[in-house]
Order: sequence, then C-alpha cells, then structure tokens
Amino acid sequence: MPDFPIVDSHVHLWDPTLHRLEWLDGNNLLNHPFGIPEYDAATAALTVEAMVYLEVGIADTYKLIEARHIADLATREPRLKAIVASAPVEFGEQAREFLKALVATDPTRIKGVRRLIQDEADLRYCVSDRFVAGVQILPEFGLSFDICIVHPQMPSAIELVRRCPETSFILDHIGKPGIRAGTLDPWRAQIDELASLPNVVCKVSGVTTEANHTDWTIDGIAPYVHHVLGAFGEDRVVYGGDWPVVLMGTSYQKWVDTLDALTTHLSPTAKRKLWAENAKRFYRI
Repeated sequence: MPDFPIVDSHVHLWDPTLHRLEWLDGNNLLNHPFGIPEYDAATAALTVEAMVYLEVGIADTYKLIEARHIADLATREPRLKAIVASAPVEFGEQAREFLKALVATDPTRIKGVRRLIQDEADLRYCVSDRFVAGVQILPEFGLSFDICIVHPQMPSAIELVRRCPETSFILDHIGKPGIRAGTLDPWRAQIDELASLPNVVCKVSGVTTEANHTDWTIDGIAPYVHHVLGAFGEDRVVYGGDWPVVLMGTSYQKWVDTLDALTTHLSPTAKRKLWAENAKRFYRI
C-alpha cells in the first residue's frame, strides 16, 4: 500500500434519490447513495490527497445540474480538486454553448469532459465528423477528454486521438480489455499504437470490473496491467479507484493492494508518478 498521499483520478459520487441514473436500475449493489462519507470509509487506510470527480452517466437533462452539484460539494470538500463533466461533444460546433455554460459553473475545477462511448453500438461512433469537431474545440476551453470505451472500439479511439492532436486525452480503465475471457490480442497491439501518440495517457482503473467478478486472480489481470505500464511508461500512467463501480469486482482496498503488488518493480519515483504526480499534471491540480 502506498505510504505517501495519493491522488484518486477516478471517483464517482451519486445519489439516485435525487438524480436520474437509468443504468443503475436493477443494480442492487450500486443503486444507493454514494457520497463522501462512504468514500472515506472505503479509503480509511489511505491518505487521499486529492480526487478527480468523473461524470456518472446521468440522464441528459441533469448534466449541467450534475456539474453544479459537484462544484458546490467541492466548496465543502477540499480534496475534490478536479471535475470531469459530461458534455455533448457529438453535437460538434453546437457544443460550444454547452461548454461555455459548463466551464462557467466552476472555472477553477472543471478540467475535462467525458462523453461515454462504451454503450454505442456503432463502433465508429466517436469518429463521426461532428463528434471529432466537438472534441477538437475542447482545448479552446482548457478541457481534456476522458475516453471511456470497450476494447472493440479501440481502433476508433486511436483514430479520434490522431484527428485531435491538440486535445489532451486520457484512456479510462485501460480501454476495458477482454479480461473476463482472457483475451489479450489485438488489444495489446492497439495499446501500443495508442501509446505511440504523445497526447494520450492511460488510467489504470476499472481492471477487476472487467475480470470475472467472483474468481479473478492477480495472475489473471497482471498481463493487462503490466502491458499498459510498459507501453505508456512511467510518465503517462495514472491510478484510478473507480469508486464505487469498483465494488462490482472487489473492494476499494483490495484493488489498491492488488495494484501495489503488481508494481513492486517500479522505482520509488515511478510509484509516486503513478499514484499521484501524473494525475496532478494531467488534470492541472
């Protein structure tokens, strides 16, 4: 376990009694309020110096409300240093007015946006001309883009990054490879291709959620974690807890202990980069 303060680059907080989250319907484990007290209980053994809030797949009509809600929470929770909000980049140039309103919500903490791609049936959804145009304008607002995909969408994600060389990207959950099926290829080669592009980093998060929830092993996930660490190098990997979605596969503490065990070979400097410094740099904390 890290013996220094960490930055959690991927934290979700929600209250489904207040906001509509359709994807939680029927999920008895996660369809409950998860706020700061629950997060603190899960991370009690750690020193979390800062956290990055990630949008939670909230219903469209709540997206600006979500950003305002978290911005207000951040005034009372000093560790909440950065917000990655939802934004309709698929509207292209028409996304500008939304982005203006979004940034105005909290110019200090809103650092990036995410538009979930993982649920789109069209594998080329994120490389439509309008989607690309929406992502290309993000640097004008000082915003990065979190890429949340499943591994069959990796080719399109690579194309998106290539077409937006001025935009800073971070790949969530190591691209959600086929860990449950033990599938490494072509994901490994695609990770190498993505890592060859200088404007993208990789978030080491959500790994056990992609494994078999009941009987995953550290040996089973090791090839995936080790590959992204090697492909992106010590300066372009960041730790993410993915609270509370992590509970689908394990406890928060077990995920920390697992990643710690998989990174014993890293130098002390590289460990600090993974667990804290790289996230500070990427999200401008």
